[in-house]
Amino acid sequence: MIRDFNKKDIKQLLDIYNYYVLNSIVTFDIEPLSLSTFTEKVTRINNDYPFIVFEEDNQVLGYAYGSKWRPKPAYKQTVESTVYVKNGVHGKQIGTKLYQELLRLFKQEDYHVVLGGLTLPNNASVKLHQKFGFEQVAHFKAVGRKFDTWLDVAFWQLKLR
Repeated sequence: MIRDFNKKDIKQLLDIYNYYVLNSIVTFDIEPLSLSTFTEKVTRINNDYPFIVFEEDNQVLGYAYGSKWRPKPAYKQTVESTVYVKNGVHGKQIGTKLYQELLRLFKQEDYHVVLGGLTLPNNASVKLHQKFGFEQVAHFKAVGRKFDTWLDVAFWQLKLR
């Protein structure tokens, strides 16, 4: 089931996130985050943006949230989206279900544009964004370095209204 984020979820969310820090290019964090650092991050996000989790049998299998795109006031109706699914449970449409609900919440909160930033290559995330009608609007080449490799970042955009 999808429900709102709750502070009791933090450790499970951190475990999901730190897997990707250590084993993938989808995040540009290089070192695992500490519980205190991650707690500050998710608490700050949850105070201002929708933040949801997918739970099954008391286990968090994924999460999604919105965050600030840029700090200038003119961007306040633009939101960046983030979705993580626990390693090993892909293929159950958890990311799709989370994204569907997150987009509904963004519309409810009257956001105008949603942006998704993706490290490339990342076929699963590209397909997820395309499924919801996002269009690629930017491609930055070799802007991040992880695992001794220069990586590209691309942005997908969905206009909600």
